[in-house]
Amino acid sequence: MSTSFLRRTLGFLRNTWRGLTSMRTALVLLFLLALAALPGALLPQWSLNESDVRDFADEYPRLAGFLDDIGAFNVFSSVWFSAIYVLLFVSLIGCLLPRSTQYLRQLRARPVRTPRNLSRLPHHAEGTVPLPPDEMLAVTRRKLRRWRTEERTEEDGARTVSAERGYLREAGNLVFHFALVGLLVTVAGGQLTRYEGQVVVQADGSGFCNSGTYNYDSFRAGPTVDGTNLGEFCLRVDDFDVDYLHSGQAVDYHADVRYQSGEDLDDDTWRKHSLKVNNPLRTAGDRVYLTGNGYTPVFTVTFPDGQQRTKRTQWKPVEPTTMLSQGATKFDRPDMPDEQRRHRNQLAVTGLFAPTPKMDGKVLSSRFPALNDPMVAVDVLKGKLGYATGESQSIFSVNQELIDSGDLNRVARENLSVGESISLDDGTTVRFDGVQRWVNLQVSHNPFQPYVLVFAVAVIIGLGASLSIKRRRIWVRITPGGSAGSGEAANMSAVEIGGLARTDQAGYGEEFTRLSGELLAGGTGSTSSAAGEENSRGRSS
Repeated sequence: MSTSFLRRTLGFLRNTWRGLTSMRTALVLLFLLALAALPGALLPQWSLNESDVRDFADEYPRLAGFLDDIGAFNVFSSVWFSAIYVLLFVSLIGCLLPRSTQYLRQLRARPVRTPRNLSRLPHHAEGTVPLPPDEMLAVTRRKLRRWRTEERTEEDGARTVSAERGYLREAGNLVFHFALVGLLVTVAGGQLTRYEGQVVVQADGSGFCNSGTYNYDSFRAGPTVDGTNLGEFCLRVDDFDVDYLHSGQAVDYHADVRYQSGEDLDDDTWRKHSLKVNNPLRTAGDRVYLTGNGYTPVFTVTFPDGQQRTKRTQWKPVEPTTMLSQGATKFDRPDMPDEQRRHRNQLAVTGLFAPTPKMDGKVLSSRFPALNDPMVAVDVLKGKLGYATGESQSIFSVNQELIDSGDLNRVARENLSVGESISLDDGTTVRFDGVQRWVNLQVSHNPFQPYVLVFAVAVIIGLGASLSIKRRRIWVRITPGGSAGSGEAANMSAVEIGGLARTDQAGYGEEFTRLSGELLAGGTGSTSSAAGEENSRGRSS
């Protein structure tokens, strides 16, 4: 009983392994992997944009709950996607190892023996050539010098040549599949070791150093990255410039930056670089991309005791074509030692910024993205900004719940040009000082990216080789022959040629016709006798 059970178990495991490692299963798993990746492309992902996921959940709460339960908002880290990925990897490895062994045996094997009846092959030609068998054999060797050949002598004295070509087709097939495995491994390795961060930097000589995750506005990383071993470099943005068409479309923008990494950090040496959309900075194993830009209104608040505070907080563009921006610049009171009282008298300057203003009554909008007499339409809010709660909050807005509860109240509203100010009832003044530019930088790190490129190129090369190269065989039988009693038998050869395409036959008919014609012409490139032409007519295709 136990022996029978063990035999059945081993048989089941063997059949399961054979099914898993078949090429058909690998293709099915590859299709399933592509199908499983679709939700990751169509639905917002937690790892990429949490706000989009929450917006989706607010709009479709029941559907979002179901999708979140099955991991549709975290596709590439889900159990089912990882299971397909691992099964595909195992299937490809299990399929390729025996195929590689078989291919090596084929490379060492001799071409197959010439069939007895060549006329039954799909491609066939025959004729008589006015050359002795030895010379005809030499002609055959010369014509098939790029083929893998094997010469044999049959029992009746006939000389045969077996030739094969197209062995690189299977090599290309193996290269394609091994490169696909390499691509899967490097993509997985990249996901484990990558990190990506976004940071806004003012284009006034300000900068940041890649010394920790706390320097970023947002940061995403693979499971093996804890943020303590990032590529060491520092960067400063000295200037930013944009060229616009008359329509307001940006045709070119670049940031003039300085950076230091490696030994430059010890020597305090700064190197210049022009950072553009298609010209990232590559340093310390990282890539720095220029992904966005905007404006930073500069406000100065003068408190009743004469103390001043100037702040530069970036505002977010809400109309990319005109760069109309909105935001919130927040101030704490420096003249109140009582912490609770200070928290109740904080200020926020919120509203819209127009680089080229357009007025509709008192409503401000923008008609062009470049700076032409910029203006702001601001609301000055006074009260609690929510700092004491310790909760994170957006730099582009204030907490609407504080306004609704009455903890934060509007105390002034005005449109301001550069240099104009608002005076509040308690003697505080808010002045619009001017505008600066900011840029959004993305720092990306993926040590496996060069290998992904190498394997991707190998996939294309292997696929191209497997599709373009054709396996084909050709056999030539040379028999001494001539007219009876003519005394010319020693100087004549009866030649019979057969051909077989191991794969798709498209294109082999023309090659066989050309090659057989040259052989039947004795290597001269033209047919040598009417008899040979007549015998080969209708046989080759």
